[in-house]
Amino acid sequence: MKFKRVLLKLSGEALSGKQGYGIDPDTISTFVNEVKALFEMGVEVAVVIGGGNIHRGVAGATKGMDRTTSDHMGMLATIINALALQDGLERSGVYTRVLSAIDMQEIAEPYIRRRAIRHLEKKRVIIFAAGTGNPYFTTDTAAALRANEIDADVIIKATKVDGVYDKDPMQFKDAVRYTKLSYMDALNQGIKVLDSTALTLCMDNDIDIIVLNVFEKGNIAKCVLGEDTGTLVTKQI
Repeated sequence: MKFKRVLLKLSGEALSGKQGYGIDPDTISTFVNEVKALFEMGVEVAVVIGGGNIHRGVAGATKGMDRTTSDHMGMLATIINALALQDGLERSGVYTRVLSAIDMQEIAEPYIRRRAIRHLEKKRVIIFAAGTGNPYFTTDTAAALRANEIDADVIIKATKVDGVYDKDPMQFKDAVRYTKLSYMDALNQGIKVLDSTALTLCMDNDIDIIVLNVFEKGNIAKCVLGEDTGTLVTKQI
């Protein structure tokens, strides 16, 4: 295997599936199957999942809500998604722990770095919930932060498209997919791999990001085995 410990960033928005809101059981099953494949390979897996299918902090703020309040609502949305993913994984036989950046002892463990690493060493999948626990930071930034804290080999951003494009492939048929992209190029060109804070954090600490399509069966496992499955974002090309 090319990577032994990975941080998997899953889209909350994608969880809504075709219905466009809430949690779609078929999408949860897709996520569970992809994570389970890594678990059975012996990969140490940490997951950060967004909350866009329920509430996005930035979106609420643009409609007049207080930004801090809206971001706190978004954090709670990620906890709902984390519990849904945990339920699916455990029903499929994968040992899982949810670690929350907001203290919620009745439903999740508090995030403690050493505890998280110990769970990984014991071959448990860990799901980081509630982002960083602070407003004004996205789950992209939470993924970059946690990846650094647990010494992950790579961040795998699982999306609905098969990589990073020069423009939106859903709107432009002539969009060109990058196979490799440097952090500086992504920042300078405003390409939304992760938000700029997360990208800078990865660049400063030399953690690669691979963007791929989670809905192509076995894609994440192929990535861990070193196959070309999407776009590699790295320090230098």
